[in-house]
Amino acid sequence: MFISLSSFLAQAPAAPGAGGILGNPMIMMVLMFVMMYFLLIRPQRLRQKELEKLISSVKVGDHVILSGGEHGIITSTKDKTVMIKLADNVKVEYERSAITSVSKKTDVVEATTA
Repeated sequence: MFISLSSFLAQAPAAPGAGGILGNPMIMMVLMFVMMYFLLIRPQRLRQKELEKLISSVKVGDHVILSGGEHGIITSTKDKTVMIKLADNVKVEYERSAITSVSKKTDVVEATTA
């Protein structure tokens, strides 16, 4: 009666509680999704809401930076577009979604006087 080690290990019962609660792959997947939500998804949603609020609140005279790197001053606004003065006698119409940063007119005046 010679029993090989591999057949003995295959027949041996598993120890109760081996792996604990984290041994379950489904629980690990849920924990990974929760971590991804709090590290990636939630902060990105907060930034997106903040940017939407910023874009909807722009008005004439605000200094803006566009997604292409252009700096300009808003001269008129429409529902989905804004007219931006880039240089003397150069006005270009852009989508509101192209605005990445807004520096309010009062902020610029305060910075130059300080």
